[in-house]
Amino acid sequence: MASLTSYASAAAEVTHLSQQDAAEIDEQLMGALGFSVDQLMELAGLSVAAAVAEVYKLGEYTRVLIICGPGNNGGDGLVAARHLYHFGYRPSVCYPKRTPKPLYSSLVTQLESLAIPFVPVEDLPGNLSEEFNIIIDAMFGFSFHGTPRPPFDDLIHRLVSLSVIGNSAKRPAIVSVDIPSGWHVEEGNANGEGLKPDMLVSLTAPKLCARKFTGPHHFLGGRFVPPPILSKYGLNLPPYPGTSMCVRIGKAPSVDISSLRENYISPELLEKQVMPDPFDQFIRWFDEAVTAGLREPNAMALTTANKEGKPSSRMVLLKGVDKQGFVWYTNYGSQKAHDLSENPNAALLLYWNEMNRQVRVEGSVQKVPEEESEKYFHSRPRGSQLGAIASKQSTVIAGREVLQQAYKELEQKYSDGSMVPKPDYWGGYRLTPKLFEFWQGQKSRLHDRLQYSPREVDGSTVWHIERLCP
Repeated sequence: MASLTSYASAAAEVTHLSQQDAAEIDEQLMGALGFSVDQLMELAGLSVAAAVAEVYKLGEYTRVLIICGPGNNGGDGLVAARHLYHFGYRPSVCYPKRTPKPLYSSLVTQLESLAIPFVPVEDLPGNLSEEFNIIIDAMFGFSFHGTPRPPFDDLIHRLVSLSVIGNSAKRPAIVSVDIPSGWHVEEGNANGEGLKPDMLVSLTAPKLCARKFTGPHHFLGGRFVPPPILSKYGLNLPPYPGTSMCVRIGKAPSVDISSLRENYISPELLEKQVMPDPFDQFIRWFDEAVTAGLREPNAMALTTANKEGKPSSRMVLLKGVDKQGFVWYTNYGSQKAHDLSENPNAALLLYWNEMNRQVRVEGSVQKVPEEESEKYFHSRPRGSQLGAIASKQSTVIAGREVLQQAYKELEQKYSDGSMVPKPDYWGGYRLTPKLFEFWQGQKSRLHDRLQYSPREVDGSTVWHIERLCP
C-alpha cells in the first residue's frame, strides 16, 4: 500500500485524504484507470446537485446562485447548475474568471442553451438573501494555493458575512464543493476568515479539512472510485444507497420534528378532471405511479381491527385490482387474518410520496376463492413459496436461525424440482370498497381531497363525488 498521510482513526470512520494523496488519486484516475477530466467533472457535478436536492427541497428552496472559480472546482459548479435546472430549480451562475479551455466553454454553452443566466460580479444584488435561497461555493478545490485574488476575495467576504447572520432562516443556505473557500485543504478554517457552509459535499473522499466542518450536512459524492484505488490507499468509504450519487457522512443533524414540513407543489385535482368511476381513477393514478418509476407503487398500509375495536396496521402489497375490489395475500394465521375473522372491515392506504398523492379505500373483506389463491401461489418465485411455508406468520420463534433452518429443510425436501404445495393456511383477501378518497398535496395545506361514496339512484348504484376540506 502507498505511504499515506491520509488516515482513518477508527475502523468504522470514513477515510480523510491529505492534499498530496488527493492529487495522486486524481492523477491515477485520469491516467492508468482511464477516466477523463470531463467524466469526473460530470459525476462530481451530478453528485453536488443530488446532495442539494436531498436536503433543500423544491418549493422552499428554488433560486440557486452557483459561484464558479476558474479551475476544476468551477467546472463541477457549472455541471451542477445544469443538473439543478433539470431537477426543477432556477439556477444563476456567477463565473468571473472564465478559462478558454474547450471543456469549460462547452459547459457554458450548455447552460446558455437552457437560458440559465450568467450574472457578472458587479451585477450581483447587494442583498443576496433577497434573491437566492441557496448559494453554491464552487470557487476553489484542493489544488488551490495562496490567497484568493479579486474578485474572489470579496465574494468570500460576502458569503462569510452571510454565514454569521443570527437567524439562518433569513439567509440562503451555503453549500461548499469539496473545500470551503478560504479554507486550507488540511488545516481547515485556520485563520477564521473562510466560509462556514451549511453543507459540504466532499468528492472522491473527504479531505483532512473536512474534520473541522461543523455544519449540519456533510455528503460524499463522486460514485466512481474503483477497487484498485480503494485497495492501494486503504480507503474506507461508506456504501452509496440504491442508485444515489451521494451519501450522508458524519453525524446526522439534530432535528426539531415539529419544524419538519413540506410545501407541496402539484397540479390541481378538480372534479371535472377525475373519472366518474373511482376504480378507473385509481387505475389511472396507479399507472402514472408505475410510469414514474416509483419503488413498489403497489405497497399499501392495511388497517384492521379486532372485535374490541383495537386497530393495527402493517404494509402489504397489492396483488390485484378490478371492479370487484383490491386483493392481497397473507398467512391465514396472522394477526391481520385473526382481526378480519372477527371484524371483516378494513382500510387501505396507498401513498406515492414523489407525486404528492395518496388514496384511501375502505370496505368489507372476504377471502378469495381457493383456486385464485392456488394460481397466485404458484406464480410466485420458488423461494417465496418456500418462505410462505417456513414462516408461521406472527408466531413467536426463538431466533432467526429457527426460520433459516426450516427454510433450508424445505429446500432439501423439494430439491428435485417438484411442485411446492400451497399450504392451507395461506391465501388471499379481497376488499370490496364502500368509500374512496383521492388526495393531492397542495401549497399552504390547501390539499385537494375528492371522496367517492356509493348512492342509490333509480334503483342502481352510482358513485357520488364530494370535495372534502383539507
